Amino acid sequence: MNILFTKNIDSKYISEKLGNNISVNCIEVIKTKSISVECFDLKDRSLIFTSSNGVKSFFENKFQPNEDFTAKNYNKIYCVGEKTKRELRKNDFGTFKVLKNAETLSQFITENCAHEQFIHFCGNLALDVLDKKLPLQNISYKKVTVYETEALNPVIHEKYHAIVFFSPSGVRSFAKNNSLENAILFSIGETTSKEVRKHTKSEIFTSPENTLLNILSVIKNRLEKDIS
Repeated sequence: MNILFTKNIDSKYISEKLGNNISVNCIEVIKTKSISVECFDLKDRSLIFTSSNGVKSFFENKFQPNEDFTAKNYNKIYCVGEKTKRELRKNDFGTFKVLKNAETLSQFITENCAHEQFIHFCGNLALDVLDKKLPLQNISYKKVTVYETEALNPVIHEKYHAIVFFSPSGVRSFAKNNSLENAILFSIGETTSKEVRKHTKSEIFTSPENTLLNILSVIKNRLEKDIS
């Protein structure tokens, strides 16, 4: 079987998880770059990160959270996804709460943290879930764009048995010049699958967790069913 991953991933790792009888191609459909942002005082604000790129760009801009919860200007850190959490750990910062997507984060904040003041460090194409819902609940929310996502809109001539998507912006970039029909579609997380559904009525196999290991497990289970 020939599978296209819409992101550069170590093919050796994929083969280890899926088996050597799978032919794998990887192509980047989006690219990101950090934006220079003037550093400002985070005071006692709660910080939100919905992507690992947001974390990288945050620290590249020399922001420095205060994790000392006994201090007056303590910063709680909320994030979406394990990959984002790992990026924070690389920079020696922990997380107060990790949710699987922006929708569940919005719900958690509304139900448990409405008194806090939030700053969301994100990309220019970040989903508008938080900035639509939190202000409606009179929750203080500010979005700060620290990186840009550019769609590469590749033209794919080869036909693939399966295509794997990793983000809504990646789906849009791929779908601009390519069809999603006549292929088995895999998607990392429900947020990405929601975007895939805008471009096809085909069945989508979605990983319950936003991790590479989880989506590879979903792919493997689907392929094993085909074989049996």
